[in-house]
Amino acid sequence: MKHPETLNALWLVIATALETAGVAVIVLGALGTAIPFFWRSLKERGLHTAFTQFRSDFGKAILLGLEFLVAADIVGTVAIGPTLQDLTVLGLLVLIRTFLSFSLEVEITGRWPWQSGKPESKVD
Repeated sequence: MKHPETLNALWLVIATALETAGVAVIVLGALGTAIPFFWRSLKERGLHTAFTQFRSDFGKAILLGLEFLVAADIVGTVAIGPTLQDLTVLGLLVLIRTFLSFSLEVEITGRWPWQSGKPESKVD
């Protein structure tokens, strides 16, 4: 590599862009699901169906945002000369976010990601 500092700056910009995209997806997902939630709850005069749909839709937005954030962590850590401590922190972050992703998947679909078949309907 001729210009490692230039390349490192590029990786940093890419990682920051991915982080920004992840946060934007979560924030826009919150807004994009909250508005229909309030509309449904007023229109149907019931919160149960509207709330179930809101949780499902917002959970999907959070899952997508987490994917962007994990990608940002990988680019930011691995591409810019990682140390053992950096890789350990990255591993812990990926583990935590993977756990959150699995938890959200179970909450949304009622089954584990590796289980096939029709999602179970959740009753709260």
